[in-house]
Amino acid sequence: MLSREDNDLITQTNQGTPMGNLIRRYWVPALLSEEVPHNDCPPARVKLMGEELVAFRDSQGRIGLIGEHCSHRGTSLFFGRNEECGLRCIYHGWKFDVDGNVLETPAEPGQSDYAKKLHHTAYPTHEANGVIYAYLGAKEQQPLFPNYEWTQVPLEHSYVTKCLLECNYLQGLEGECDSSHLSFLHRNFTNESNQPVYKGDPAPSYDTQDTDFGVRLIATRNFEDQHYVRFSAFVMPVYGCVPAGRKTNELEGYEIHTYVPADDTHCWRYDIGFHRGRVVNPEEVHRRKQINPDYTKVCNARNNYLQDRHKQKTLSFTGIDDFLNHDGCATESMGAIFDRTKEHLGVSDKAVIAVRRFLLASAKDLTNGKEPPHLVSEQAKNWFPHIDCFAHLVPRHVPWQKKFDFLTDSADKENPMSYAARKKAAS
Repeated sequence: MLSREDNDLITQTNQGTPMGNLIRRYWVPALLSEEVPHNDCPPARVKLMGEELVAFRDSQGRIGLIGEHCSHRGTSLFFGRNEECGLRCIYHGWKFDVDGNVLETPAEPGQSDYAKKLHHTAYPTHEANGVIYAYLGAKEQQPLFPNYEWTQVPLEHSYVTKCLLECNYLQGLEGECDSSHLSFLHRNFTNESNQPVYKGDPAPSYDTQDTDFGVRLIATRNFEDQHYVRFSAFVMPVYGCVPAGRKTNELEGYEIHTYVPADDTHCWRYDIGFHRGRVVNPEEVHRRKQINPDYTKVCNARNNYLQDRHKQKTLSFTGIDDFLNHDGCATESMGAIFDRTKEHLGVSDKAVIAVRRFLLASAKDLTNGKEPPHLVSEQAKNWFPHIDCFAHLVPRHVPWQKKFDFLTDSADKENPMSYAARKKAAS
């Protein structure tokens, strides 16, 4: 369990909080490209870590992420006119560009230089494969945008969905760091995909490794005369990389489930997936059917996640359709912010504990003046994080550490090639 002080520290993300300050040092998803689909289109509301913002794509295609409330007298810029490379307030016509410069204050005298003395809240953005990322930290500390593999593949090789979770970000993130729940929460009563593995051994053994990017998470299950080894990763500050929807021994890519705080009681879940060697089939992105146009979930707490008790007896462990809704039910039903002083952790929670410790240590270190891990500087602009995410069957007599020895070789961390890239190069 966590102390009440640590539970508050790790869950509170508004401006000025230790965790809020930490997350603001990284690039995080802010919205989807489809929310501002073309130049001069209507702006979109964005809420991140308690801040009310609006995003807009200007006449040149640049993306602005600025404070929602006009610097003049607070009218919402969501209702503003997006025109001629700026967003204009409907109240008195004040106009702002993507960098927060006040371009015009037309209600002021013509000779006034008032606008030059003002600056509106604005944050840098970076668009990659259907996602618009933002950096909400201090300008002088802005890192380079990391060249994650999922941002570098061709657009048609990737996919993304977004939905609102009505709970604290940590509850969603912790679910990505817990392989034992695959044997229960996502179980169906067929033999599809990896179901026999998860049914056969519901109590995997865990190994964790603190790394340059976060925590590598290794869950090992017994399966016939083999070990089923599942490698996933927590990547700073709110990314969970999992081999979801991938067959055993497949090295075609993985999914990145990201939990970005909207405020302390809501978060945005982004599911980003990619394939290294093929385009995405539309039917693979089945979660879109579970999400409303406003990015709320079709199945939610108000309709009991459309649980079917007959299906629960005959088809699946939960009687709820789709992994997204399984996760939503499990994490949202804990409450808006779960009180971790009341939990009772077991051996199966080893990876969750490791990730909590990493986050807490990083937040406390930052408060004490130590730079956070996994920030890309100009000196390391060609650096690639060594993130491996896959599931593999290994003979029982072969320890996974021997099979995947490069993961435990500290000297090898300088090599940017992932396991999948190495295997492909060697074949």
